[in-house]
Amino acid sequence: MRSLCWFCAVCFVASLPRAGDAQTTQPSLNVIVYKEPGQFGGWPANHGIWIWGNEIVVGHRVATFKVARRGHAVDPSRPQYDWQARSLDGGMTWRPEKPLALARVKDGGPPIKELASPIDFTQPDFAFMCRYSKDDPASRFYSSNDRAKTWKGPYRLPTFGQPRIMARTDCLVSGPHDATLVLTAAKRDGEEGRVFTARTTDGGMSWRFVSWIGPEPTGFSIMPSSVRLSESKLLTTIRREEGDAHWVDAYLSTDNGSTWSFWNKPVPSTGGMVGNPPHLIRLRDGRLAITYGYRSPPYGIRARLSADDGRTWSREIVLRNDAGCWDLGYPRSVQRPDGRIVTAYYFNDDPKTERYIAATIWTPGFPGE
Repeated sequence: MRSLCWFCAVCFVASLPRAGDAQTTQPSLNVIVYKEPGQFGGWPANHGIWIWGNEIVVGHRVATFKVARRGHAVDPSRPQYDWQARSLDGGMTWRPEKPLALARVKDGGPPIKELASPIDFTQPDFAFMCRYSKDDPASRFYSSNDRAKTWKGPYRLPTFGQPRIMARTDCLVSGPHDATLVLTAAKRDGEEGRVFTARTTDGGMSWRFVSWIGPEPTGFSIMPSSVRLSESKLLTTIRREEGDAHWVDAYLSTDNGSTWSFWNKPVPSTGGMVGNPPHLIRLRDGRLAITYGYRSPPYGIRARLSADDGRTWSREIVLRNDAGCWDLGYPRSVQRPDGRIVTAYYFNDDPKTERYIAATIWTPGFPGE
């Protein structure tokens, strides 16, 4: 593979909202995280993002680009790799990393094993990631104590009595050995999927099923993204599909995940082509920010804010709407020490050109705006 040009030019995009607009365009800075001719960079939401001050790491997939009539522009006959990118300056510039520990077994990575000693989820340089493979009914998890420079694992997650688990990273830490995962399981017909919670109180040595979130859908309910609102209150947002409709649902728990109730629909539409997953974060001022890809024209990346724990949501903020086709999104977001949000996602300029990882650095405004 050719070396990556990761100190790329930065483009500045800015426009002011007009009174009465259903959408607002957010002044933003768009940067390249990973881009290489002939390659497909994709799906940060399937991996994770982590931040320590101005040091940020985001995971993503690298595959061979191939234009497809339907589906993602990936050559299924060629190997795919799990990479990550690291920024030391708050997301302005990035360098690629290829951790061998994250490679799948069939691509030369280590075999899945059982965890031998408890994880400390509160270690200051800690990172945690969940992943799954289509050829394995179980999922796996990894941990790092050195800011994702090295990863331990993969360790096996149980299937919790379900036909298949499709885990992405959504972990709520309560203490050194206490954490809750919000995961996706296959439905009774074997198709993806339905969301549930699982918990460990012994540092990942064992996990127990806690609760389903919402009823089993006819379409799918997948790819949750969750935040802790208080010691007992949790909020999760979920990618939804029924027929031709694609949106995001929110569910609230007031008993630390034991039971859940429908809260509202923060994102009424994520566009066509099976929609897009949300990523939910809690800002330092207490507000919530949700980011997501929009897969109908104008294709792009969008966000909404909430100042009341998700009871109500702002009008849609357009971070960018300049993509060439629907094959984009899957964002992960973090907030920098200066208050700006870094949202990483995969993107494209044209249906016939490579997919790449980009990031938008944007300001969420002030409380009450």
